[in-house]
Amino acid sequence: MQTIKIPKTDLTPSLLCLGGVPLGSVLDERRSFALLDAFVAQGGTFLDTARVYADWLPGERSTSEKTIGRWLKQRRQRNRLVIATKGAHPELTAMHRPRLDRASIVADLDQSLRNLQTDVIDLYWLHRDDPLTPVAVILDTLQDQLRAGKIRAYGCSNWRAERIAAAQACAQSQGWPGFVADQMLWSLAAVAQETLPDPTMVAMQGALFDLHAASGLPALPYAAQANGYFQRAAEGTLDGMNAASRLLYDTPENRRRSQAVQALAAETGRSISAIVLGYLLGQPFPVLPIVGCRTVTQVEDSCSATDAPLHAAEIARIEGRAGDGTPVPAETFPVQ
Repeated sequence: MQTIKIPKTDLTPSLLCLGGVPLGSVLDERRSFALLDAFVAQGGTFLDTARVYADWLPGERSTSEKTIGRWLKQRRQRNRLVIATKGAHPELTAMHRPRLDRASIVADLDQSLRNLQTDVIDLYWLHRDDPLTPVAVILDTLQDQLRAGKIRAYGCSNWRAERIAAAQACAQSQGWPGFVADQMLWSLAAVAQETLPDPTMVAMQGALFDLHAASGLPALPYAAQANGYFQRAAEGTLDGMNAASRLLYDTPENRRRSQAVQALAAETGRSISAIVLGYLLGQPFPVLPIVGCRTVTQVEDSCSATDAPLHAAEIARIEGRAGDGTPVPAETFPVQ
């Protein structure tokens, strides 16, 4: 698998990142280890998780991080992998209360280090934002962790464009590296911010896209394959999709995009997965999609789909616009 250097760091992870949501929760330890083994066998070196992953289930806390930690210890793979995790998420029982204060950030980071059984986290994300906390206060805490050797770099997740811009300006004024990457909800599927089930999540659109395009800040989109929407649409199995995901993705616009994807697949011989991931990889700034695989077959399919980024004209066609931004006639997208 191709690798890519993250600017302002010494990190050169694989182009695809394996998401840790199912590890240790919907997948038991045996299946989680098999998934991780398969990803590494395909050349994957980038893992992403979070302290809060699976805490919505009863029982043990932070099961994703702990599962990865046990796998790292057993397989002795730590030195060849880029490990990313997230902290400072609100407590799930009090999502209205941000946790971007110094004590919360440090406590979460220290817990993640223990869970992952490592002495340093390569890329540490702030899982959510608190617009009422000055960016200088937040970055000062992260810089202290950087200097202490607990993290190698830091980024943000679910931050809006204006707050990222403010943080980067603050970092530049202090001579700090600032955020080296950003996570958001993004895929080939069109999703409006106001339709998200959790208002603390941020979707890629408008000002955020413009910020990435202008600055070159790498994007790591989660739900990068729209929870399998386009594959299911092509197979006629949308009825089996998670109800919340179908409500979010199954819209007239995305049904139109699905027809465009199927037409492009028929013309080029590319798989649906290759087109869905190629859409992200063909953007005008670095994109490292986070894939939420649950089976070894899905890992292998996703990893094999990284060699064909879509061209600008193909992206425009799927989005329903011509190269000059004008709408594409509906007959350009034949129903398969």
